[in-house]
Amino acid sequence: MTPASSPAPSLADHAPRIAALAGEHAVRSEAARTPHPDVIDAVVAAGFAAHFVPPPFGDPARTFTELKRAAAVIGAECPATAWCAVLATLMARTAGHLPPEGQKRLWGKGPDTLIAGGVTPRGNASPTEGGWTLSGSWPSVTAAEHADWLLLTGVVHEGGTAGPRVFVVPRSAARVEKTWDDIGMQATGSHTVAVDEVFVEEPMTFPLALLAEVDDPRPGHDDRPVPLLAVNTLLFCLPMLGAARGVLRRWTRSVGDKLHERQGEFDPLVAHYADVFARSSSELDAAELVLDRVARLVDTAERVDRADVARNQRDCAFAAGLLVDAVDRLMRASGSSGHSTGRALQRLWRDIHTAGAHMALQFGPAAAQYAREFLRSDTAQ
Repeated sequence: MTPASSPAPSLADHAPRIAALAGEHAVRSEAARTPHPDVIDAVVAAGFAAHFVPPPFGDPARTFTELKRAAAVIGAECPATAWCAVLATLMARTAGHLPPEGQKRLWGKGPDTLIAGGVTPRGNASPTEGGWTLSGSWPSVTAAEHADWLLLTGVVHEGGTAGPRVFVVPRSAARVEKTWDDIGMQATGSHTVAVDEVFVEEPMTFPLALLAEVDDPRPGHDDRPVPLLAVNTLLFCLPMLGAARGVLRRWTRSVGDKLHERQGEFDPLVAHYADVFARSSSELDAAELVLDRVARLVDTAERVDRADVARNQRDCAFAAGLLVDAVDRLMRASGSSGHSTGRALQRLWRDIHTAGAHMALQFGPAAAQYAREFLRSDTAQ
């Protein structure tokens, strides 16, 4: 009788080790403005880059719920590393819209290909025989120095295919300009990438509009269309959830002894700490419940329509606001020691503010889009 084989380790199984390694290198990585190579190697080896690689090259059973659990664990120690990890999954998922030949070039030798990039059109492309010529400069490309391939978006101004397109080019074809100077997420290495008249073959490009399609199946994926806008904000929130957990855990350790020492009679400081703890932990729990709903929807829904996209974006922006508010309250009650540059508390605080400042997580635009979708006469039934 052959014994049953053990299931392969999940992202969550690898997450504590990556978190410890990232925490160990956090100070040096911030100073270098780039993730430590050992940390990136651990992220890739754990399967983050392969998590959403489409079949036949990847495992179609991978879920956002699994990713959420792992990213939050890593984010509690180093939100910047969690950001690199979730962006690796997002870029692979995006590159899955390439034609089959392009997908084979990326993953034909295995799914652990690290792709960096972004979908905001920053470059220009011209059609040429067999493909396109691409030039441009793209800021804020996470883990740019460590990528195998770069996913870059440019606008075609001529011919029958005019409009924005996504291009995937080898990292060796680009130069990285070290421009990343944000006060938070310093260890993401989100520098500027530039290319000058790089030839991109036809199989390594697709129209940007494919990412927004709702009613048609995703090329190369399963038959459940989940457009990019339904999931990108969820991924941006996961390092923030981890950061908030990390701040709450450290704050609780630092004030726990004070609370126990001073109980027994009414003490305004004890009452203040209790209020801070209860409110911030409630906000963190509420944000996590909202994000769980988003993950569950995109993991299980047979179809994701425009209304689902609008709700997901609203929910993620709302959750991001709760997490930032919770961390700010804890930091205000941490005393001057909590802001010491020698403590991780202030690093997590800076990181969550940088992540929360992402335009995709601003509640105003998300609320307006949600209202437009749900206040229409055919939706508000």
